[in-house]
Amino acid sequence: MASKEKKDSLHATDNTTTTLAVVADHNAEETAAPVPDSEAQARARLEKLNNDYGATWDSPDDPHDPYNWPSFRKVGIGVIFSFGQLVTLMSASMIAAALGDIERDLGVDASTGQIIFSTYFLGLAFGPFLVAAWAEMSGRKQVWLFANAWFILWNAVCPVGHSKGLMIVGRLMTGFGASAGVTLTGPVMADMYREADRGKSLAIASFLPYLGPALGPIVGGLVTHSVDWPWVFWIMCIFNAAITMLGLAFIRESYIPVLLWRKAQTTKSNSTAPVSSRSWSIWQGFFSRLSGNMARPVLLLVRRPIIQVIAILLALNFGIYSFLLSTFATLYIDRYGQSESISSLHYIAISIGSSVSAQAGGRIMDAIYRRLRDRSPDKQGRPEFRVPWMVPGVVLLPVVVDVGAAIFALGCFVSSQSLMAYQLDEFAEYGASANAATRVLSYILGFAFPIFAPQLYDRLGYGWGNSLLAFVWIVLVFPVPAILWLWGDKLRALGRARKETPGGQ
Repeated sequence: MASKEKKDSLHATDNTTTTLAVVADHNAEETAAPVPDSEAQARARLEKLNNDYGATWDSPDDPHDPYNWPSFRKVGIGVIFSFGQLVTLMSASMIAAALGDIERDLGVDASTGQIIFSTYFLGLAFGPFLVAAWAEMSGRKQVWLFANAWFILWNAVCPVGHSKGLMIVGRLMTGFGASAGVTLTGPVMADMYREADRGKSLAIASFLPYLGPALGPIVGGLVTHSVDWPWVFWIMCIFNAAITMLGLAFIRESYIPVLLWRKAQTTKSNSTAPVSSRSWSIWQGFFSRLSGNMARPVLLLVRRPIIQVIAILLALNFGIYSFLLSTFATLYIDRYGQSESISSLHYIAISIGSSVSAQAGGRIMDAIYRRLRDRSPDKQGRPEFRVPWMVPGVVLLPVVVDVGAAIFALGCFVSSQSLMAYQLDEFAEYGASANAATRVLSYILGFAFPIFAPQLYDRLGYGWGNSLLAFVWIVLVFPVPAILWLWGDKLRALGRARKETPGGQ
């Protein structure tokens, strides 16, 4: 009997303990503070990375995650990429003031001179296909370094022998090398900065490049006036060589799939968990995978209507911009009789507008994005929150000369800046491929527009010629912000379910 009572007592004690534990757990659940949205989103990101790549960061605060790198490292990498893009834009416009001397020494007419000027943009148009494919296989840094070395080689040989054929081929190949900076700068900054800071990150990366439109013709005009025009090319080689050495020393790989692959490789021997089947062997079947990845920008352009809309707007934007770059100095040399060095100073107006848009514009865009995100019911950001800042850029662009040119450049870069952020919000992992897809048409028009510039101005004059370009912009582009604001989410959804790889359904 005593034994039975003891057992009943123990059973009752166990039940009481269990009940108290359940009540305690229930009360703990009721009183526990909810997980903040930002922390929940960070953990959801880590889970998604693990699902996609078979590896993830140790915690949301993992110092190896580019999002958590120190600010000085992020800014330093951004500044180096910024210098690299400065070389790209300066090389595009630097020979504008020297075109007359180049045409004379090479024995070519004005139309051929414009072809020499704009062939560079053909390289910028098709180079990103290779750059994006290679960068999304093996990372950003090595592609950037190789492309810079390619740029230096071909830019150095452009003026050798005063050969028309070598000049055209050299400019084309130089454009291929320069395309790495154009293709990778935005994605690299997106690797390191979250969506809410995208405008700030683009402002860091574009601080110096937007000075290129002014510095290029100014330096080119001064060099042509002081020494000989081949030094225009060789000075850029020396400058880019210094930037490349800085990049070799200080740039760190930021592409998350490659970083996680490296992390998986280092932990593979200590873990029995299978590594994702997503082609972790970076160099296995390199060329077959490279050719497949080169098709990705084409697939994006064909399958994603939102890419087509962005591509058309950026193409008109850049086409008109390159048109202005190639003819701005000529206007003051031919019409007003100014020298190459004096006429090149008018490009300062373009630089003022572009610099204001780069620095103030990025921060304004971030502020608008955060306010719209906080006012949304789900507190989630959307690419459409970039559209309001696109509107002033679209409206201001059809304005041109000196004060007008500054306003034109402001509109030009504000619209392209907001479109870049919109695109990076939608295409994170494949940002380089998306950039290649939307930029190809831009640089094709950048190649074509300056070629017909002399004929356009001969027939219509500078006034009506520029007005015609403004009318085209107004008709084709003014509706775009409204389309993206009202139906952008539906446009982005079209084709999203299909894989962005050859054979994807």
